[in-house]
Parts: sequence; C-alpha cells; structure tokens
Amino acid sequence: MIELLCMGEPMLELNQQPPGSAGERLFLAGHGGDTSNAAIAAARQGAKVGYLTAVGRDAGGASFMELWATEGVDTRHVVQDKVNPTAVYLVHHGPKGHEFQYYRQGSAASAYAPTHVPDEAVRSAKILYASGISQGISNSAADAVFHAIDVARGAGVRVAYDTNYRPRLWPAARASAVIHAAISQSSIALPGLDDATALTGLSDPDAIVDFYLHLGPALVVLKMGGAGTLLATPTERLRIAPFPCQPVDATGAGDTFCGSFLARLIAGDAPPDAARYAACAAALSTTGYGAVPPIPRAETVLAALASV
Repeated sequence: MIELLCMGEPMLELNQQPPGSAGERLFLAGHGGDTSNAAIAAARQGAKVGYLTAVGRDAGGASFMELWATEGVDTRHVVQDKVNPTAVYLVHHGPKGHEFQYYRQGSAASAYAPTHVPDEAVRSAKILYASGISQGISNSAADAVFHAIDVARGAGVRVAYDTNYRPRLWPAARASAVIHAAISQSSIALPGLDDATALTGLSDPDAIVDFYLHLGPALVVLKMGGAGTLLATPTERLRIAPFPCQPVDATGAGDTFCGSFLARLIAGDAPPDAARYAACAAALSTTGYGAVPPIPRAETVLAALASV
C-alpha cells in the first residue's frame, strides 16, 4: 500500500563541482526535481512512497526508473512517454550560492494531464503531495494536480502542498492564483519564506503563516532556511531552530525537509517532532553535493538528533 503519493516533475541534474587540479570545472550527473527528491527522502525515512509523473522513453527516463526502483519508490503509475523527453537542469555554484539553469520546455512531465492520474491510487493513499513546480510546468500539469487534489479530498486523503515558486516558469500573479487555490484545498501547507514573500508581498513570518492559515490548511510549516522553521495551527505556533551543520550545497534541502516531515507524520509523530526531525534531515542533506546522494537515511538522522 502506498502511504505517500508524490506528484510532479523529475529532472536529470548536472551539478557543478569544485575546480580540479588544473582549474577545470566538471559537472556531476545526478537526479533532481522537487517532488522526486521529496519522495526519495520520505522513502529513506521508511515511508511507503509512490510517484505520479511522466518520463521520456530515453536514457534519462530509464535512469529515473532505475533510481526509484533502487530507492523503493513505487513506479507502477509513472507514464513512459514515447514522444517527449525527460527534463534536465544545471546547478552552478558562485558567491551568491547555487544557481539553476533549466531545460524543461516540452518535457514528458509537462505533458502530464488529468487523464493520466490514477484515481484509485490517489484514493488509497494517506497523503497526496504536490508543489508549485508540479503545476507551473504546464496548464495540463496544473489541471492534473487539481484533479488529483479533488479526488484526494473526496476520499478523505490529506493533501500537502509546497509553494516552490519558480519565476522562470510563470509570472507571480498567475503563480499566486494557482498555488493559493491549491493550498486552499490542502490540509498541510509547506511554503518557503522567499516563495511566500514573492507570492503574498508579506515578509513577516507570523503574517505569512496567518495568510496561509486563512486559506484553510489545518497546519502551516514555514521553511525559513538558516532562520529555522515556523510551525503554525489556528490555535498555536512554534519556532524550531535550524539543526547545526556545515553546508556545501543546499540543492534539494527543502525537498528533503518536506519528504522527511511527511514521512514522520505518517509514522505517527506529532507535527513539532516531525518538523524537528525534518530540520535535521534537511541540514544533513546540505553537507554533500547534488540533490539525491546527500539525503540521509533514518538511522543517520536519528544518530544526529541523539548527538545534540
């Protein structure tokens, strides 16, 4: 049985590495895509995870199918597209941190449509998880997410949603309308501070969580990077300090947080405990390069938590 069903866009990753002895800058091939990263993070914490997407019938798609199989992510509902390719992105590292360059137009995931959604799989999950990227890649993908949310709500399945706003995908006004419409139908909102500021015009964390609670979710978890996490319900809120670490690459840290948080909720943790666990997992994921390889497994997270 799939407990957590993640939905969105996987992307092959080429991540810039530190200069070699001759000054050359090589790129490490890997895997990315926010909800795919979150699915793997959740699986590494012990959750039973499935993924909804489309990949090309190409080397990239085959690589993802092999990755998910290795990680224990259920792929029975992944569409293998004969026409459209698997998307790619590059990660560059500079004085301002990591920067992304995307090649995703016309990808297989962007051709995903409501007719591809396996309604029965959605109904049988415990949590459906999607993001702003899941909807920003195309109109048909946006409609597919809304369809899945409608099916989930009709079956009493919790919906979790990460804002993950990418300006290159769509203008702020449209992104805000679509993302906030999805969050208004969600049980759990997982906005990032920078995303929320761009989408709402607000900068104060308490004002931001008030905004998202007003939309309807019972739980809002505001990810604030180095400033920690603000957990809020209509009756209480709690600030959780960031877990100490020495980061080298923050790619996928927010995805690791979301996947780990949802996995711990499914395991029965109270939201504050799940958020502390997820903060630790996210911090550990920044200590290596790439989106997927540094995602820690449960035993590593538990050992780190016990050491502080």
